[in-house]
Amino acid sequence: MANKVFKNLDEQINILRDKGLIINDEDYAKEILLRENYFFIMGYRHLFVKHDTTRKFKDGSTFEELYSLFVFDRMFRNIIFKNILIVENNYKSIFSHVLSKDYGYKEKDYLNSKNFDTSKEKSRQINDLVRKIKRQLRINGKNHGATSHYMDNYGYIPLWIGIKVISFGIMSEMFSVLKYHNKEEIADIYHITPEEMEVFLPILANYRNLCAHEDIVFDHFTQRVIPDNKYHNLLNIDKTNDEYVYGKNDIFALIIILKFLLTQTDFKMMMNEINYEFDRLSGKLHTISIDDVLDKMGFPPNYKDIMYMEG
Repeated sequence: MANKVFKNLDEQINILRDKGLIINDEDYAKEILLRENYFFIMGYRHLFVKHDTTRKFKDGSTFEELYSLFVFDRMFRNIIFKNILIVENNYKSIFSHVLSKDYGYKEKDYLNSKNFDTSKEKSRQINDLVRKIKRQLRINGKNHGATSHYMDNYGYIPLWIGIKVISFGIMSEMFSVLKYHNKEEIADIYHITPEEMEVFLPILANYRNLCAHEDIVFDHFTQRVIPDNKYHNLLNIDKTNDEYVYGKNDIFALIIILKFLLTQTDFKMMMNEINYEFDRLSGKLHTISIDDVLDKMGFPPNYKDIMYMEG
């Protein structure tokens, strides 16, 4: 395999033109390529590429059109990230309330391995998670005002304070090792089952990391598949081989998760922002349509109906 060698901006422009992309303003394209990175912008090419052996851009595709999808994903990602952080904060607050109420407010109490699933197959995972939490409390806690205040003045960090410095990934995994009645108490607040919550949390943690690192989000598919639920049914989503074609492990599955976990007000605000970005992108597309983008994201044609469905 040939080495990938450095290409200057003029060479990058020539490569794009050789691939059939129309560049109307070369100086503008060079500035974007310098600021945003050729490799990352080309990550959005797939909807614009011919499905033949040439793999060139569809006739009429422009650099501005390709970049508009890049910008859309950035704006969409920011909306999703903001709302995942709302869910993260809510979940951590509820989690800390339940564990503190049942097991105490000092680390030695709420991190006691006896408070969690006592099955043998979970013991190693629990011990590993407890070690990670203690480490994050010890190291990250020094850099946060509230946690350092409790460490210096009281000698311990209550869980409702400690959650500020414990990662969402660890907090989501912690749910899987709780005693079942604690899982139920947390899940009941969201009107879902513990089994659904256990699937939703790692998917949210995955998207949170994608958003935080500015990875491509709009066409991301997760390895985990969410369970069939009422929103699949209420939206009359089509099935193939008895499997829903939308909303299982695509971006719309994430929208369904957020429908369950956000308040109705927060969810409507999020969807209004997303719809605005869809409208903006639609006005900039001509080689492909906004419907192509929606389909790639797993949004059914009647996706807006979910805004008005009861939680």
